[in-house]
Parts: sequence; structure tokens; C-alpha cells
Amino acid sequence: MRLILLGPPGAGKGTQALRLVEKHGIPQLSTGDMLRAAVAAKTPIGLKAKAVMDAGELVSDEIVNAIVAERIDQKDCARGFVLDGYPRTLAQADAVGRMLKKRKLKLDVVIELTVDEAELVARIAKRAEETKAAGKPVRADDDPAKVPVRLREYYKNTAPLTGYYYAKGLLKTVDGMAGIDDVTKAIEALLKKAGKKAKK
Repeated sequence: MRLILLGPPGAGKGTQALRLVEKHGIPQLSTGDMLRAAVAAKTPIGLKAKAVMDAGELVSDEIVNAIVAERIDQKDCARGFVLDGYPRTLAQADAVGRMLKKRKLKLDVVIELTVDEAELVARIAKRAEETKAAGKPVRADDDPAKVPVRLREYYKNTAPLTGYYYAKGLLKTVDGMAGIDDVTKAIEALLKKAGKKAKK
């Protein structure tokens, strides 16, 4: 089962990705983790990424795509994977398509967690308050002041992927504002359908 989770910051992609990992025994591939692992393993592409990051520059699509390609060749991805936070742009989505085609693989489904923006901002603010109340540091991602900026960035660069995957017949949507368990059930129902379709 190879799938992509789409949705704006705070939509619950990370939570659902972890549940998919537990239930299906497939790895969650997030670019941050993959970059850190490649740097730690000192792979040629990891060393290239380290040099760019050490210089305080943004890692290029070329490097990120190469790291993803390197990662999906690893044994634990043989049964599938969940891409979370990648692709972020149409250019990266094209790259995913090429790397899978080269390996005679294909995506099973792309699931977008849809949200109500005002509710989402309130949800993130509440999460930040609860984290503070528990005496824990608030994640930079959960800083209410940064949320509108991150949402604009998402709608500008990543939201066009919904049309891209819809045109390919891969896009399915789930109400990301529902309860966590309800979202999980909806995702599992979609995966079941995608699995049956793949077997035909």
C-alpha cells in the first residue's frame, strides 16, 4: 500500500500516518526524518544535503527527491509506505511519479484531510495552550502567530496537488475536522476500496 497524505498544517496528517504505520506495518516517510537519516548515514546524497544545510541554505528539490528515491529502495518499503509532508509542490509530485514508474511501482491512493480554516486555527491555538499548561515547550509549528503564514504557504504551493491527483483518479477526501478515530475509520475504508481496485 503506497499512499500520500495531504492537508494543511494541523490537519492531523502526522497522527494518522502513525496509526497507518502501526496497523499496516509500513513506514512513514517524512522529508525531515529522511534528511536527518541520510545525513547520519553519511550517504553521498546525505553528505550533499549536510553541506547545503551547514551553509544555512534550503535543500533543493533535486536533493530531496534523491533522498526519497534512496529511501523507498530500502527493504522496509517493499510492502509500501506513507508519504507525509512530501510532495509539497507540483514539481515534487512529478518527481514522485517518475521515481515510482522507474521502479514499476504506483501510488494506490492520495488522501486529503479537508479542514475548516477558522476551526483549524482555533484547534492549533488550543493545542499550544494545553502544551504550555502541561509545562512542555510549544512546537514552533504550533505558534498561533505563525499558523496563518504556514497556511498561506500551503495554499500557494501544496494545495494545487489536489487537482493534480484528482485528474489522475487518485484523490480521495476525508473530513479532517472529525474526531481522530472517525478520521482513521474513514481512511481505512478508503484503503480497503483502493486495495480491492488494485487487485482487479
